[in-house]
Amino acid sequence: MRQGERGGRGSPGGSCRNSHDLGVADVTADLYRQGMAPVVVFTGATSRTTHDRMPRGEAEHYRERAVELGVPNDAILVEPRARNTGENIRFSRALLQEQGIPVSSVLLVSKPYEERRAYATARKLWPEAEFVSASTPMTLADYIRSIGDARLVVDMLVGALQRLLVYPAQGFIIGQEVPQDVQDAYERLQAQGFTSRLIPDATGRSE
Repeated sequence: MRQGERGGRGSPGGSCRNSHDLGVADVTADLYRQGMAPVVVFTGATSRTTHDRMPRGEAEHYRERAVELGVPNDAILVEPRARNTGENIRFSRALLQEQGIPVSSVLLVSKPYEERRAYATARKLWPEAEFVSASTPMTLADYIRSIGDARLVVDMLVGALQRLLVYPAQGFIIGQEVPQDVQDAYERLQAQGFTSRLIPDATGRSE
């Protein structure tokens, strides 16, 4: 959907949610070529981390990249308004409904560290559909090299985990078990100053 969602005509769908890198589009194109779904929906406007890299909006940059990689333009739907994960899901679902495309399952494509939140959000907002998450298969070191900013990546990792911890109580996502060693690492990174992507107020809205 996140940083494109693949809606299926009675077959699996998929979703790329918001992202500041094009790896999401690369994975989506590869899955499309494998025949995993007949329709791709790319979703996302811009955000503070994507404005400079994707000035025309995340969804449009994904579409252009996917077309370069061989995905037919008429197999792609673009949802250009979503500014958070919940909107990625809601707006993409509405777009598929407007197009008369029935969906029973969705393949969610996101950044590697956001698979869980994309899945948890989709399960909460679209409970009747079946979801599977996917992302670029790479190590943390490789991902940092691809982005070119180690601190930004770690800040976003910390922010992503915070949302997994606080959003269930706010009704944004389903709850998921977070192992204690992961929570301990999260707290250590906060203490070391990796806090720029944290929600200052735990009652803050989904993003």
